[in-house]
Amino acid sequence: GKSMTSLAIMGLLPDTATVSGSITFEGQELIGLSDREHSHLRGNRMGMVFQEPLTALNPLMRIGKQIAGPLMIHKGASLKDALGSALELCTKVGLPDPDRVLRAYPHQLSGGQRQRIGLAIALACEPALLIADEPTTALDVTVQREVLNLINTLVDQEGSSLVFVTHDLPVVSIMTENIAVMQLGQIVENATVASLFHAPKHEYSQRLINAARVAEDAFSGTGGIK
Repeated sequence: GKSMTSLAIMGLLPDTATVSGSITFEGQELIGLSDREHSHLRGNRMGMVFQEPLTALNPLMRIGKQIAGPLMIHKGASLKDALGSALELCTKVGLPDPDRVLRAYPHQLSGGQRQRIGLAIALACEPALLIADEPTTALDVTVQREVLNLINTLVDQEGSSLVFVTHDLPVVSIMTENIAVMQLGQIVENATVASLFHAPKHEYSQRLINAARVAEDAFSGTGGIK
């Protein structure tokens, strides 16, 4: 349900999907838009960081052109100017030796580096909305923290809204102010993070919070729920 909702917002559901309801973005109804209409928003006003960066990147294209792509498509930048912006974006997301990174292919980079590239692509056109779909699941713990801090910093700098999809409640506590709990594809509770952690109303939310507290007790000090 969580990832499907994110893909629906981005207009990336398969053609076989049955879609109903309403998704409104900047006053515009997204349900019913053609792929062409959605493509004007996707990568421009809306950006998305995917769970597995290696599969989200084109394995046959150098990183520089992949970051430059949205700028050329949506901003009309020349390849030269777009690559210059790509170099700046690599620096912004904390990639060392950005010149080498721009010339590299995805398989030549580490998982953490690829996820930073995904973030650079998503933020290239300064979107109003950034969706991060389990962006640290495939990364080791140390790199996870670095990427989470980077997302928070860049979202604040860009003034973007953030939809952060995760199953990890301690991560929620440091990434968001409001939370929607989903069960079987349905939102069962909407609350601030503080109120949900201290007084969850729905039975499913209560079970999630209790499970997270048990995990925190088992791995003392690693959790974020008090």
